Parts: sequence; structure tokens; C-alpha cells
Amino acid sequence: MTGPVPPADPLARVAPAYGGGSLADVLPSALAVLGVPGAADPLGLVPGLPGVRRVAVLLVDGLGWYQLPTAAPYAPTLAGLAATAGRPLTAGFPSTTPTSLVTLGTGRAPGAHGVLGFTVRVPGSDRVLSHIEWADDPEPLRWQPVPTRYEQARAAGVAVTVVSRPEYGGSGLTLAANRGGDYRGAADVDALAARMLAALAAGAGPTLVSGYHPDLDRHGHLSGVDSVPWRLAATEVDRLLARLVDGLPPDAALLVTADHGQLNVPPDDRFDLDTDPRLRAGVRVVAGEPRVRYLHVAPGAVPDVRAAWSAVLGDAARVLTREEAVATGWFGPVPAEHLPRIGDLVVVCQDRYAVLATRSEPPMASRLVAYHGSDTAAEMTVPLIVVRG
Repeated sequence: MTGPVPPADPLARVAPAYGGGSLADVLPSALAVLGVPGAADPLGLVPGLPGVRRVAVLLVDGLGWYQLPTAAPYAPTLAGLAATAGRPLTAGFPSTTPTSLVTLGTGRAPGAHGVLGFTVRVPGSDRVLSHIEWADDPEPLRWQPVPTRYEQARAAGVAVTVVSRPEYGGSGLTLAANRGGDYRGAADVDALAARMLAALAAGAGPTLVSGYHPDLDRHGHLSGVDSVPWRLAATEVDRLLARLVDGLPPDAALLVTADHGQLNVPPDDRFDLDTDPRLRAGVRVVAGEPRVRYLHVAPGAVPDVRAAWSAVLGDAARVLTREEAVATGWFGPVPAEHLPRIGDLVVVCQDRYAVLATRSEPPMASRLVAYHGSDTAAEMTVPLIVVRG
């Protein structure tokens, strides 16, 4: 198995490796292992997993490749598995949870499925949609029209179960990312392990189980990577992995991955677009998140807004037009109907900088310690750990 080679510098820029080394390639390869007709194997998993009839995929929110050494003292099971059975993949862009969950579930790059950021402007309006607070407007199957790999698996006779927090069941994001799977709620790591293992063992035929664990990301945001709460969360991840590995049936495999990594952002490296009139001039709607901003501007204002943001942020960010951002390949191909969800300008923070919106976004968003979303290696590079039962 081969994949992208991570740079030594965690702040180096990394491009998504769609088609042979990205989060979008995990479920297609899992389906190929299960013998689903027409499923490609871009990650080359099939030769190493002969006889596997059950696959569990666990996504640990915030467990980036560059966080593995930091977690190792508190997560020896994780460290051992990563060293012997792990390799890096890339997330999609932006490197943020909603985009990555739908990229995993559909097996497609973000441009295709249209969940193009943590928040995006709803075209034709000034409304900003938060994908983690999304219920049924816009209608999920219209907003995200691409069939999921869970639907593909189920149509081929595979038993499919999705295990995540009870409160996420039926949300717009869950429908966009996970439709096609039977949903099971699990409130903590013990319930998550128990329900994943039960679903894995329940059927006699091909089986796919997907699990999601959010706590490492939450404590990274609130307290910082390598804080005491983050270390305790890494210990919980380790306990979860140990239970899953110990309980794997002999004809099963466990794939462990993540949606993104994280970076601690120092207080002095934060801009505030709501208190600097130079950054507000000509801007109609701001979306995205602190590490990647989408700016929807007044008609004819793109040159002036770009010049102002470039002058204020300097080397802290790259300011691209929508067309330039799409041309980089960050999103993969973007159909015309999804283009308006990307800002007229895309502001991609470098190093450890962030652009906050202290008045127009929830106060908690400006009080976080760690952020993600940009294209640094620390944010973009995630693990794939493959364990055979």
C-alpha cells in the first residue's frame, strides 16, 4: 500500500490526494474488500485482507497524523497500531468535519458532494448554513445529491450500520454523509465499542459498520492539543481501540481514520474581521471558519476586497478568487450548481493564523484554542490504520 508522503514540517502545504491516498478512498476500498460489484480499491486494501467479510470503519474526530506522536504517551495501543499498521492519507479541503464526514461517506471529493465548508452561504440568499446545526432546510438530499457508499453497499446485499452519538441521528449532516446505514446511538466510548462490535457480529453475510467518536476534537478546540483534557481524551480513544481490536471477529478488519488534524492558534496570531473596518468593506456575507474564510462580496468589489485583505493579512494568508481556488484542485471538480457555495474570495490562513468574527459568529468560536480547515500538513494529513481480526 502506498500513499502521500507527509512533509517533515507540519506547517507545510499539502494538497488533497484524491483517487489514491485520501479520505474519499477509504469506503470504496472497504467495499472492494467486501466484494461489492464495481467497487474500486484505490488504497490497495484487497490483497492484504483475504477472507475478510466484515469491515468496521472508525473515524476519530481530530486525530491527525501529526497528532499521533503527541498522543502516544497516553495512547499506547494507538501508538503501536499506527507504527505497525498505519500510513498517512489526506483529508479533503477544507480540512473540516462536515466536509470530511461527507467525503468519507460518499467516497467523493467535496466539489462533487457540495458540503464545501463548516459554514457556507445558501445561494440566492444572505443566509449562512452551519452544517453541524443543519436539520432539514435545505433539504439534505437536494443539498447533497450524491449517493453514499453505504447506499451502494446495502444495494449489493451488505448489512450496513452507522454508530454515532444519539443526538446526531436524523440531522441534515447525518443524512448527507451516512444515509443507507441503520443508525445506532452510542453516548460514550463503551457504548460505541459495544454497538460497533455487536453490529459487526450480527450477520452471517458481508457487513459494514461505521463508527464516529468526537471527543478528541472537542477537547482540542476547547483546551488545546496536548492539554490535560486532550490527553485524557486520547486515553479514551486508546481504550476504544483496545476494545475494538480485542473484539474483532476472525473474518473482520478494522480501519481507523480521522477527518482532520488541529493546530493551536496563539492569541497574537488572530485577526478579527468584525473589528477591522478594512476587512468589512465591500463584504456582504462571510462564511467558512477561522482558518478558511469564504467572502461573498458586493458586485464589482472583488479587486478592492482582495487588495484590502491581502494588505491587512500579509503573509498570514493567501487570498484567492473562487476561480483560482477551484483551479488548485483543492475541491476536486466542482459542478456549476455548487460553485456559488464557495466565496467570491477564498482566504486560506498560513502558519498558525486565524481570522475570527467575534460579533457575527457564536462567541465560543472565538474562544477556542485549536482550529483546523486550512491546507497545512498538520490539518490535512490523517491516519489510516488497518487491523485484521
